[in-house]
Amino acid sequence: MTISPGVEEKWILVVDDEESIRRYLETLLSLDGYQVASAEGGEMAIAQMKQGTSPALVILDIMMPQMDGFETLRKIREIDETLPVVILSALGQTDTIVRAMKMGATDYLTKPFDDEELSLILEKIFEKRKPAGEAEAPAGPLERDHDFISNTDEMTRIKELIKKIAGNDATVLILGESGVGKELIARSIHDQSLRREKPLVRINCAAIPSELLESELFGFERGAFTGALQAKRGKFEMAEGGTLFLDEIGEMTPGLQAKLLHVLQDGSFSKLGGNRELKADVRVVAATNQNLERAIEEKRFREDLYYRLNVIKVTVPPLRERKEDIPLLCRYFFKKFKQQYQSDLPNIPEFLMELFMNYSWPGNIRELENMVRRLVILKDGKYLLKELAAPAGANVEPETGKVPVLPISLKEITKSKAGAVEREMILKALVENRWNKKKTSEALNVSYRSLQYKIKEYGIDR
Repeated sequence: MTISPGVEEKWILVVDDEESIRRYLETLLSLDGYQVASAEGGEMAIAQMKQGTSPALVILDIMMPQMDGFETLRKIREIDETLPVVILSALGQTDTIVRAMKMGATDYLTKPFDDEELSLILEKIFEKRKPAGEAEAPAGPLERDHDFISNTDEMTRIKELIKKIAGNDATVLILGESGVGKELIARSIHDQSLRREKPLVRINCAAIPSELLESELFGFERGAFTGALQAKRGKFEMAEGGTLFLDEIGEMTPGLQAKLLHVLQDGSFSKLGGNRELKADVRVVAATNQNLERAIEEKRFREDLYYRLNVIKVTVPPLRERKEDIPLLCRYFFKKFKQQYQSDLPNIPEFLMELFMNYSWPGNIRELENMVRRLVILKDGKYLLKELAAPAGANVEPETGKVPVLPISLKEITKSKAGAVEREMILKALVENRWNKKKTSEALNVSYRSLQYKIKEYGIDR
């Protein structure tokens, strides 16, 4: 596909030498409503842009033959200094990411990446590029906080707690497993606070290399380091008057923890390369899936910062402890994705709903959301059975409601159950090893490559 001159608002150019990656991104992005073109290398991409092609965003692989991603990024910046460029890099290439970001990349993804992570990055970039003054469409019924579609006493208690704390500026620490909806709790606190007319700014401390996190938080002055051609605002400045949500705070390095503590204590900070003290009128909400008390014992987290953050603590229960919410969440997601993908699937099959109720959901609400999304797109529940354990007492047939006739063999059901157990073991080992894949592979006595394959196969998401 070739992009026509005079691009529409959401044209994306994918530049990658691997045909499988290009095809996958073309399909995924098209389903999300973007118009996509691709180039198999940097030379082709630059040639297209010089001929008048004007993408709204470029997704660029770094490791390519002939012209690599760095040279391609440099030439893109010669053509357009403001064009958003999202780079793709392999796992463990922190130096590569840092170099590309300093050269002007807008954001980055590591392969293999999560579909939802890519969607969030693109939404964030296109939201920033909206013309000034463009009004947002009013929120419809499908846009409400799905984390609070709940009938449980514990979630009701959390709702009441949020109402009590939203009106003041106390720092909040949100604890819970990955995927339980910690960001939605933070958003709810902000939306009910006196700061709701100001920005809510989120930063994932685990997703950004430690070498870049300080500049992302506090910004930098022009000339602060090689490649700093102009000053940049940090998240504290962007959140002025509003709320700063520090996700995965447990991943922050001790040196940066000390600087954050200074900001929380004194209400001021300075940019990298700057001498001027800036005031920070910001409410901080932090979240983590780690045991911070254990991290303090292991000297990985500062005790004084922990107590500074832990003024108000909100602990979000995992989905397996509130299974009565599963049907409510399924209905919400099904309606949302059926509308988004224009699907004609009439409903969630009854046999699949029973499987959902018997599954332990290690990935919590995020995993359930992705499962329903795949169901709506594929229109056949049998494609989900690999990831779900066969329930002990299934007694519902997909259509008739009689004796079960599942659309797979007994052998496949046994395999799917074993796969579900294996998935949970891998996830548990990853959490215990703080998502260090090398240590996890050693603990499980498998090769690093095999672990990577299993993580991708089972869709395990940090």
